[in-house]
Amino acid sequence: MHVALLFSRTDPGGSNIAARVGTLLSERDDWPLCRAAKVTLRGIDSRLIYAEGADRGLDADLLVFLSRHSSARPVPALTVHVTGNFGEAAFGGDPECIAPAAPAMMHAVLRNLAAHAPPGYRVSYEATHHGPTTLSTPSLFVEIGSTETEWRDPAAADAAALAVLSAVPGDVIPLVGFGGTHYAVRQTEIALSSRGAFGHIAPTHAVPSLGPAMVGAMVRQSGAVAGYIDRKALRREDVRRIEEYLQNEGLEVLSEGEITDIRALSWASYAEVRRRAGDLLPGGRVRTGGLAGSGPLTVVELPPSLVSEAERADPGRFREVLSQVRAASVAGENGTVPSFITFNYQTEEVIHDLISLCIKIIDDRWSTAAAGDDLVITRTRFDPSRARELGVPKGPLFGALSAGRTVEVDGRTITPSMVQSCSETRIHIPGLERYTA
Repeated sequence: MHVALLFSRTDPGGSNIAARVGTLLSERDDWPLCRAAKVTLRGIDSRLIYAEGADRGLDADLLVFLSRHSSARPVPALTVHVTGNFGEAAFGGDPECIAPAAPAMMHAVLRNLAAHAPPGYRVSYEATHHGPTTLSTPSLFVEIGSTETEWRDPAAADAAALAVLSAVPGDVIPLVGFGGTHYAVRQTEIALSSRGAFGHIAPTHAVPSLGPAMVGAMVRQSGAVAGYIDRKALRREDVRRIEEYLQNEGLEVLSEGEITDIRALSWASYAEVRRRAGDLLPGGRVRTGGLAGSGPLTVVELPPSLVSEAERADPGRFREVLSQVRAASVAGENGTVPSFITFNYQTEEVIHDLISLCIKIIDDRWSTAAAGDDLVITRTRFDPSRARELGVPKGPLFGALSAGRTVEVDGRTITPSMVQSCSETRIHIPGLERYTA
């Protein structure tokens, strides 16, 4: 793999980054990017935004443009973005034309910028903008903004150079984004907290003009497998339209929570989990829990009453268990979790863990006993009607008895056991003894 770093000699910001890159490369040649690829540094005399066809003759697999960023409202910034024009070409490139993106590399550089940024610098994606657009090689801009002061800041150049040389693209989820400001706040937060890696991003002001052809180009030029829409930043009619365009491209729209929830699960496995979950419970909510990796999947069925009793006994702890067990869960609108999905090779382990943990949650809340393969749950509750029969007035004394404390009423001692009622539930669990040892 060959990564070409390009800068303009007329650009103080890009030249500052390039000088620092050159120094770092002279000091050592084992930077992560250098171990993964051949790295070359090249300066040109023209502005980068007009460097059409800059990849011709380079024999490069990836272009990284080192540049400056300008803003009408300048703040110290370190940014990364891909090039293109959703409409007219005000700053280089062709109108309604976008270049190939490098989502995984942008994701790696963005996270490194956040790690190395000097105090006071904002780190973010930028929405797709400016040229060059006539490129066949995936590319990205890495920029220092937003004034001469920052362009010549050694600390900013050091952060940008380190971000590039330390960048190794990982196993990301390539996405396209819609909505938000030029600085793509939500998309930046997603990338910094998950494997969600954006290619092309269309800001709010550009979305109304996007047609199916441009959305399709965004998907293809980004290699996207899903889309993200900042719904709060767009009109409902624009959200529906973009959803339809993405659906026609075969892409699902994921929420921020869903992107984050993928965690270490392969995209292919996550997509299959969602498909199976839709078959099991249309409209159900999927949580990946501790499921990670890839492989053939299977559906795990537990006694529904066992799952519901555990959730009822301690909802918070039950949710914590689901986040740790190596299985995805599918929940209905009422929150009940009827089904689980896991990899074939760990089915028995997951069944054992789920049943054992559910029994433990129930046992910590109520009294349980085993009767053969039946789990017997005995619940003892405060019974207001029995308390009234014994002359206990409604109020603080009810609360004391409900909390398990003895009270005095007209010289008589009333114990909690005197005002309790019991109920019993049986859940059949084949091989129960295996899960209670």
